[in-house]
Amino acid sequence: MANTKSNRIKSRDNILDYILLAVFLLLIVITVYPFVNVLAISFNDPIDTMRNINFIIPRKFTLYNYTYVFKENNLGQAFLLSVLRTVIGAGAGVICTAMLAYVLSRKDFYFNKVFTTLFVITMYVSGGLIPEYLLLMRDLKLGNNFIVYIIPGLIWVYNMILVRSFIEGLPLALQEAARVDGANDFIIWAKIVLPLCQPVLATVALFYAVGQWNSFMDTYLYAKELPTLQYVLYEIMEKAQMKIDPHAAEQLKNAVSPLSIRMAVTIVATVPIIIVYPFLQKYFVGGMTVGAVKD
Repeated sequence: MANTKSNRIKSRDNILDYILLAVFLLLIVITVYPFVNVLAISFNDPIDTMRNINFIIPRKFTLYNYTYVFKENNLGQAFLLSVLRTVIGAGAGVICTAMLAYVLSRKDFYFNKVFTTLFVITMYVSGGLIPEYLLLMRDLKLGNNFIVYIIPGLIWVYNMILVRSFIEGLPLALQEAARVDGANDFIIWAKIVLPLCQPVLATVALFYAVGQWNSFMDTYLYAKELPTLQYVLYEIMEKAQMKIDPHAAEQLKNAVSPLSIRMAVTIVATVPIIIVYPFLQKYFVGGMTVGAVKD
């Protein structure tokens, strides 16, 4: 009897394992397929794409779509400008966010709740595009100035709340001990708080970097003379929006598929961020405060 019950339990466990395996495989397929499809279309022949002959593996492999994208003369300059704004913007954003979060995390700061409430309100109510445009272009005169990419995005309230919550979870004894030793707030922030906040700061840095890298509307509004990679790629896609009859032989020579170009642009714009992500992934899980306070 015992063996029979044991066999039944093992049989049920095996069935459950197979069901879970099938579910996870389905989730993997659903998750991976869109990326594979985008990659396949980017290497697909433009004529096949226009005729909706799209597979996971291109029927006729070609680099024509990427050649069309990279033939843009100022693409290299736009790429360097995007890298520069991403690095500077993310670095400045992390520093300013960490400073503000530390101030608002201090219990002895009298206006703590007032300023926190004011910052949170901006998440729901914005000043609008026109006041922002007038402020940057007319008052600050930042038109076609590289600083226009940095200053408006220095503080994201959501990121500030993340960092502040993390700082509030740090052992207060560390800050008190440093203050007893004569350290001021800046030294406490720089030498104690920042090293312990590496996980959340790495996460926030990735958020800022992705936001800076993907932004192109600010180039369109404020700095067309300093085009970034996203803006140039957007213009390339706009140029590729042509009405071509896939059955008209005279139009098929040097034909460009807007969909294939769009997918190639997507790959070109996404790969740099994908390369950076693994270097920050290790900070996402776990904290660095374990064992910081010892008896």
